[in-house]
Amino acid sequence: MIHSKIEGQGSPLLILHGFLGMSDNWKTLSAQYATEGFQVHTLDLRNHGKSFHSDDFSYEFMVQDVVDYCYYHQLKSIEIIGHSMGGKVVMLLATKYQELVHKLIVADIGPKFYPQHHQTILAALNAVDFSKKPSRADVENIVSEYISDFGTRQFLLKNLYWKESGQLAFRFNLEVFNKKIDEIGKALPFDHYFQKDTLFLRGEKSDYILDSDFETIMHHFPKAKIETVSNAGHWLHAENPTAFFEKTISFLKQ
Repeated sequence: MIHSKIEGQGSPLLILHGFLGMSDNWKTLSAQYATEGFQVHTLDLRNHGKSFHSDDFSYEFMVQDVVDYCYYHQLKSIEIIGHSMGGKVVMLLATKYQELVHKLIVADIGPKFYPQHHQTILAALNAVDFSKKPSRADVENIVSEYISDFGTRQFLLKNLYWKESGQLAFRFNLEVFNKKIDEIGKALPFDHYFQKDTLFLRGEKSDYILDSDFETIMHHFPKAKIETVSNAGHWLHAENPTAFFEKTISFLKQ
C-alpha cells in the first residue's frame, strides 16, 4: 500500500505530487483543503517519498496503486488533484475509472507526449556518491554544480534523509528512474475520455501547457476548464499557493 497522510473530515480529496516530489510538498495546501470540509489524502506514489520501491514503474502501475488505495480506505466518488507526473496519473485514472472520480484537477501538465527533459536533474542526482558518506552541505554543493536554481535544488534535497547514523540517502528510487525515465513523458491514450467536470491549471511562466494544446485537452476532457495561475511557473502550487488554492477550491465547491 502506498504511503499517505490523511487529515480533515468530509468528502475525500486525493492529492498526487509530481516526479521526484512527495506528499510533504503539499503540506500547507492540504491543511487548507481540510479546513474547507474535505478529508484530504496526500499520497506518496510508488518509488517516491515513504512509499515502496519497485522495478515496475509506469502510469498503469501508479493508477492501480491509487485504485487499490481507494478500495482499502473505502473511498468512493473522490475529488483528485495531480501535479505534473501526478497529473498524468490522475488523467489516466479518471478516464479508466470514471465512476470513482467526481471532479478532476490537473496542474501544469497536458495529456500529450513530453520529450525526456530531466537529463540535467538526473545527472546531478547520480553525481552524488553516498558511499563517501557526504553531509547535507556536500550533497547540495554537488547538486549545485549542475542546477543553479535555488528552488529546484531545495525541492530535490527535501528527499534527503538519514538512512542510518552518518549515512544519508535519497528517498526516491533513482536506479529505477535512470532505467525508466521515458515512462514519465508518455501520452494519455488517444481513445481515453473523461466526461465529468475537469479543471486544468497552468503556470503563467510555464510552457508545459500551450494554447496549441487546448484542442487535445478538450478531445479527452470535453467538460474541461483551462485557467492560468499568474506569477507562477511549473511549480504553480508552490510559487503562487494563494491563487492556486482560490481557483481549486472554487472549482471543488461549485
